[in-house]
Amino acid sequence: MWWHVYPLGAVGAEIRPATPVDERPVEHRLSRLVPWLDHVVDLGLNGLLLGPVSASSTHGYDVVDHFRVDPRLGDDADLDALLAAAHDRGVRVLFDGVFNHVGRDHPAFRALEEHGPDAPTADLFAVDWTGWQPGAPAPVGDFEGHDILVALDHDSPAVQDLVVEVMTHWLARGIDGWRLDAAYAVPPAFWAAVLPRVRERFPDAWCSGEVIHGDAAAIVTASTMDSTTQYELWQGTWHGIADRNCFELAHAVERHDALLGTFVPTTFVGNHDVTRIASAVGERFAGHAAAVLFTVAGTPVVYAGDEYGWTAVKEERLGGDDAVRPELPRTSPSPSDLTRTYQALVALRRRMPWLHRAHTDVVHLANTALVLRTATADAAVVTALNLADDPVEVPAADATRVEAGGGDLRDGTVRLPAGGWAVLTA
Repeated sequence: MWWHVYPLGAVGAEIRPATPVDERPVEHRLSRLVPWLDHVVDLGLNGLLLGPVSASSTHGYDVVDHFRVDPRLGDDADLDALLAAAHDRGVRVLFDGVFNHVGRDHPAFRALEEHGPDAPTADLFAVDWTGWQPGAPAPVGDFEGHDILVALDHDSPAVQDLVVEVMTHWLARGIDGWRLDAAYAVPPAFWAAVLPRVRERFPDAWCSGEVIHGDAAAIVTASTMDSTTQYELWQGTWHGIADRNCFELAHAVERHDALLGTFVPTTFVGNHDVTRIASAVGERFAGHAAAVLFTVAGTPVVYAGDEYGWTAVKEERLGGDDAVRPELPRTSPSPSDLTRTYQALVALRRRMPWLHRAHTDVVHLANTALVLRTATADAAVVTALNLADDPVEVPAADATRVEAGGGDLRDGTVRLPAGGWAVLTA
């Protein structure tokens, strides 16, 4: 289970510096994350998912050098110290691999702009040179309309070789796996060519692709990725709770359950690209979302700060992500009630590792009430949610003990207070 942090924001780096990348001094900021590793362990988590670490022009996803630590974060020694501190605590480390595109300041693209089709790096980009004249901009593709992000040519063996080299470089340096950014925008055949080559050297490396839409099971099968991000369940959780529509959440859980025959999804209720869950559903219901996250199958990821109920809204504008990517305090704050809820739910999941791939049934469903039962033949976890402003009594689904949240168990039912929730075991 992972704790996800966006490093550039977390350490207080300037996101849009005026200074050109190659003129920026090294600022040793990565060490600011080390004190937070004890917080990760206190939560009961055992993984650190780092957002972009490689050198970039602005926000980390416009990479200019895959092999260099961003000078706003530090240098190789700073990264080595962070990796060592994490591993000393039993915490694995995942890197965020930006392999769909590069930034316009990347030397490979600069060479393309200068030399056109004669550039030694021309085979990294898909370009139709028909009608091009020297001195004209290179007619490259971009990523989803972001002209600062230049798309790579994933049909090119040179791009395959580059990505294999980058992935194995950092795995050799000590990371444990990869989040594959914008994996949905890359043909699955590309990953199917790259990942087996990486696994030849690092068979235990875990790779989860960012897949926002599409047939996740088919993508995993074709690509050989270990997992994909479960945006459908995130959206069902957010909308279901915020709109007081448990039918949407139940539907998302059922579709999530169907994926388990192929792979175990990477689950979350918040990340660096979306409005904070406490803002999306209301602070009163942040615990409900966490209860779902930790009691259905998946590999859960906690976005740094969600365990404290931090709030922030993503906006569709330049800098609109900044609020959800804040600087972290130098030390972790004292636990809040929600933090203790996260600790209890993580502890339950660690005691019951079978939850990783267990199937979930919808036991009770109404607009504002939902009971889920995740079980094997020998054990069960029951999650009961009440989104209404009045108490509700729902089936306990054979549960006999309240593990987290609050509810009154009696005569085969559990009574939940207004806006309450409970996680129970049988």
